Amino acid sequence: MVPNAVTALALCSGLTGVRFAVDSEWEKALAAIIIAGVLDGMDGRIARLLRAQSKFGAELDSLSDNVAFGTAPALILFLWSLQHAPKFGWVAALALAVCCALRLARFNARIDATEQPHKSAGFNTGVPAPAGAGLAFLPVFLWLVTGSVWFQAWYVVMPWVLFVALLMISSVPTYSWSSVRIRSGWRLFALAGIALLGAALLTAPWHVLLAITVVYLGMIPFSLASYARVKQRRATALGRGSAGGNGHASEARAGRAATSPEARP
Repeated sequence: MVPNAVTALALCSGLTGVRFAVDSEWEKALAAIIIAGVLDGMDGRIARLLRAQSKFGAELDSLSDNVAFGTAPALILFLWSLQHAPKFGWVAALALAVCCALRLARFNARIDATEQPHKSAGFNTGVPAPAGAGLAFLPVFLWLVTGSVWFQAWYVVMPWVLFVALLMISSVPTYSWSSVRIRSGWRLFALAGIALLGAALLTAPWHVLLAITVVYLGMIPFSLASYARVKQRRATALGRGSAGGNGHASEARAGRAATSPEARP
């Protein structure tokens, strides 16, 4: 009950962002999507703590993510900038919403798959929906920080939104928070860093969110390199295992040949 209530709150928060965007209250619209992201990060952990995971909760979570991080950001960006595009502004907004839905559908289809190379190595496949919404809002963060109307121009926003939409449905390996393990000696420093980050968000939210978005974007090449190293190690281990298996098989065949009637003196 509690995790599903949190998920429903995330959905409502995302839709409320659209309501603020209709009234051109852009900061409140972004804040509503950010709150939806925080709630989305909480519901799964609450469900695991309470041992209340269910198929219903998983489906509700996917629907909430689609609305809060696909449909709502697409509408906000359309009202903020893309509506001024001559022809294809709405198509770009649709691309973000559709690609978010496709990503979530792919995730649900693979949830019971036995072979998931990215997940088993601690990576996501493509950019997750909440991170995709954050990346899509990068021009809005820049606009709020600098005040430059250039970042609101549709010919700047449109290609960026299409790029983020492609990242969401791509097979690019990206770092997963679930794979982060903090050593016991660093946990106090991590807690202090989280506290300082929270204080910075309250003091200068758009500057901090801009910095987080840029850092996340800059980490994608490193995640590609990290996963390439993981693939190389797996291929090396598989090759050694195959070679060892072939060697044992050859020895077994030789032993059988030595004990066969034709091989005896």
